[in-house]
Amino acid sequence: MWSSIPCCRKELSLWKEVEPGVWRSVLAGRIWTLKQTDNELLYHVQKSDSDCNSSKEEHTVAKKSKRPKRLIPKGSGDSGSGDSVNENSGLEDTLKDYFQLDVSLGDLYKRWSAADKNFANRGRFLPGVRVLRQDPVENLFSFICSSNNNITRISGMVVKLCVKYGLLVGRLDGECWHSFPAVSALAGKDTEGELRSMGFGYRAKFIHQAAALLLKQGEDWLYQLRNVPYPEAHAELQKLPGVGAKVADCVCLFSLDHPGAIPVDTHVWQIACRDYMPELKAKKHLTDRTYKDIGEFFRNLFGGYAGWAHSVLFSADLKKFQALTASPAGDDVVSPTKKRKRKIEEKP
Repeated sequence: MWSSIPCCRKELSLWKEVEPGVWRSVLAGRIWTLKQTDNELLYHVQKSDSDCNSSKEEHTVAKKSKRPKRLIPKGSGDSGSGDSVNENSGLEDTLKDYFQLDVSLGDLYKRWSAADKNFANRGRFLPGVRVLRQDPVENLFSFICSSNNNITRISGMVVKLCVKYGLLVGRLDGECWHSFPAVSALAGKDTEGELRSMGFGYRAKFIHQAAALLLKQGEDWLYQLRNVPYPEAHAELQKLPGVGAKVADCVCLFSLDHPGAIPVDTHVWQIACRDYMPELKAKKHLTDRTYKDIGEFFRNLFGGYAGWAHSVLFSADLKKFQALTASPAGDDVVSPTKKRKRKIEEKP
């Protein structure tokens, strides 16, 4: 049976399609299947199979810290994350929180378009680019995999992590769905060697060392970075093995409630040089100083949700979406990706 929540088609970026018009993934320990009308998001949730995890060790997952208050654009509703009165309201809360449906993209796009003609020209063809609020542990290790990597290989590595170290959540339509591994699983003494044999290369060491350190410090340390100022969260993350400025910004933006974080890779650098900061064309390398300057420029231009605006510009510049900028039907386009893993071209 399908349930629904109000959600305009222009206000949502959806997951990878498993069939035309239907998206599926694991979220909060359950298999979610989504489809969308112009005004509603329809969802079906399958609970974990009771016998699926008998062969896997039950690893403890840290309780997430309370979500801090944040500035919500005018016109946005409050998701009301209090105690759920029934299971359906709890599921709706999970979905609204994950997609950050309390943030009105329409209001943000208007602000950004008024501030920047380039955004106005590009953003109108990609109205559904929404930043997800992902689990910090999953997001952290996914982006550690992104170092010197491409989208296909990153996705493949994340799947390998889930199958090898995650719990089997269930089987649906002949396919097995796994949760993301617990930190304790990634910190196992044999993990680095196993990951190297699975093709992770030098990232195997970073994953194992970061997991071991996070396990020692306690996962609450990571979740509490949602409650500190962005500069502090960004600096703290870089104390983890395999985490440089770009990965730290990705984690800040996509899971730690710092919407002004700007992940700068060579692609974003090129956008800044071409459209906003021509003086950077004389720079031969993306230095730490240039990295900070680009981030500050976009934060000054777009405000508190600059990371969201930057994600729209990044998406609009990808080859798969460039054709939409000339499409008269562009206003009806919804971005179909779940997690855009961008290529990181220098080691942390």
